[in-house]
Amino acid sequence: MTTLVQEKVQQAVQILRELKIDTWLTFVRETSAGGDPVLPLIYGQDLTWNSALIIHASGETVAIVGRYEAEAAHRTGAYSRVIPYDQSIRPELIEVLTQLDPKQIAINYSVNDVHADGLTYGMYQLLIKYLAGTYLQDRLVSAEGLIAKVRGRKTPNEVQLIRDAVETTRMIYENTFAFMQIGMTEKQVAEFMHSQLQVYGVDAAWEYDHCPAVNTGPESNVGHAGPTDLRIEPGHLVHFDFGVRQNNYCSDIQRVVYFLRPEEIHPPAPILQGFETIVNAVQQAVATIRPGMRGKDIDAVARGVVTSAGYPEYLYATGHHLGRTAHDGAGVLGPLWERYGDTPNYFIEPGHVYTIEPGVAIPGFGYIGLEEDILVTEDGAVFLGDPQTEIITH
Repeated sequence: MTTLVQEKVQQAVQILRELKIDTWLTFVRETSAGGDPVLPLIYGQDLTWNSALIIHASGETVAIVGRYEAEAAHRTGAYSRVIPYDQSIRPELIEVLTQLDPKQIAINYSVNDVHADGLTYGMYQLLIKYLAGTYLQDRLVSAEGLIAKVRGRKTPNEVQLIRDAVETTRMIYENTFAFMQIGMTEKQVAEFMHSQLQVYGVDAAWEYDHCPAVNTGPESNVGHAGPTDLRIEPGHLVHFDFGVRQNNYCSDIQRVVYFLRPEEIHPPAPILQGFETIVNAVQQAVATIRPGMRGKDIDAVARGVVTSAGYPEYLYATGHHLGRTAHDGAGVLGPLWERYGDTPNYFIEPGHVYTIEPGVAIPGFGYIGLEEDILVTEDGAVFLGDPQTEIITH
């Protein structure tokens, strides 16, 4: 049975050919202290001594590792050659690269994408030292575009793992909505959701203390902050941002609930209007997505729905990649703001998994933010779980 690591390494070979890059070199050490983000994809475990993972467009794959990690490298089944060393990696590294005679050697540095920036400055300096005096030092290029595609294009197995995480998240939300009551604090609701992580045997998709975010009423600060002692009251919107990490793949979903006042049988007009606007923004963005479009194009659609309805624009990107981490890839579905670099210009491709997450604040009530996880297909996009299209009331 082919493993995910084997799938991703073979996918990398195909992408190298597509990009007309000869060789991809991942150069690491002591990764348990802070590893290269690509390592879980193309190796699946830590490496201790200076190590080189070399993937070539010909299909040849080479792992040069310390002697005591050679057996583990063999067991990945992803590398056609495993070369152990004892004193220095340099002779084997130079020999393999010289045999491959690459016109380009892609290495893991990037200005735009943290997931493609795993080569530390120290390891870069060491690599330059090793290559000094050879023609190879002039062949180094950034692996940014390569890694964006390897990480962004999910295999069918990866998509299924994300679907599973989305389904678990749905069940935890359902249990939470049944549990929560007027008078509970944000912290109490979050503690229940944490207990559900244990029930389902999964982890939080991001920092535990901030996952979930629970925001009740107009005084709660929306964002990457932990729940507070604010209590749910009648007339409050309660907003959630939550995801799970299950079998190393994540979900990231936002939901909103309204607690009716005693005299109300349905939410007041400002809430219904705001909710309808955000649902429309999600639906129109998803309906617009096609491979070959840029992230900024989809952001403009969702953002335009919100601002055309008279609301201020939200101050973040409409969506991001989702996968092994909640913020998983290179491109964003976002505006051309300086903080996003060139990533809103990245192309959307089949196999990409994104979040779509517009939002608006409703004065006096709280925040309406919805976030759905979607898969890009050959001719559009599909939801990976049932989207919220009606406001939940208590």
